[in-house]
Amino acid sequence: MTDTARGASGRRTPANPTAANPTAAIPTPGEARLQTVDARLGYDRRTVSEGISAAIPDGSFTVIVGPNACGKSTLLRSFSRLLKPTAGSVLLDGRDIASLPPKQVARTVGLLPQSSVAPDGITVVDLVRRGRYPHQGLIRQWSARDRIAVDEALEATDLTELAARPVAELSGGQRQRAWVAMALAQETPILLLDEPTTYLDISHQMDLLNLFARLHQQGTTIAAVLHDLNQAARYATHLIVMKEGRIVATGAPADVISAELIERVFELPCVVIADPVTGGPLVVPR
Repeated sequence: MTDTARGASGRRTPANPTAANPTAAIPTPGEARLQTVDARLGYDRRTVSEGISAAIPDGSFTVIVGPNACGKSTLLRSFSRLLKPTAGSVLLDGRDIASLPPKQVARTVGLLPQSSVAPDGITVVDLVRRGRYPHQGLIRQWSARDRIAVDEALEATDLTELAARPVAELSGGQRQRAWVAMALAQETPILLLDEPTTYLDISHQMDLLNLFARLHQQGTTIAAVLHDLNQAARYATHLIVMKEGRIVATGAPADVISAELIERVFELPCVVIADPVTGGPLVVPR
């Protein structure tokens, strides 16, 4: 059994996924296990990004920001292997991610998609148990580690008391937390989050972002798409700023966020001041 940690809320945070998966490579800070190289990304005949090269630094909490329809989720989907580039490549540990066995990728890269549909009649706990599928095999079936991972994911997302409830009976925010719990139960060293705070009130948004921050502190590499610039500035260690399918800036929030950049990318006149809580950049619209 691996160690667990508790955050300020007292909820248990799932254990370090690298410890739970001894075959996972231990990240080296600054190096990128996951990256796109000169990739063309799009849907059918519509190109969203052309020649895009982006990397998720290992050990980072990377947040992708930009206006609506600029290609943020498209880039994240390519990192997860859900979207194959029509040119260029997506690399995981230096190998084309499309060439790797699906279960190998799923033990390394977890994804919380923007929208998901649960099977009819499935309960919360059964949905969360599906996060353990990549760890199953013909010989290795359900184990004590699987049970612990599911229990910890339910506790971390405040869903233990709703475990037996059908997902269809939950509120939008509760359903979102159930999908988050499934992603946590997967215990991957890299976790991709596509607008994870959708449907959540501000309190649950902060709870969830604090949970992801604790996972990051324990060694999980996080990459998320967020719409709230100030949440991105507060939680990210690395920003990728996009506009019209292109990357216009990358780096630490304090180095990237400026009034000039925000106005150029978002067409929003603003001032950037110090966040009174963190000291980082805070965007205030004029």
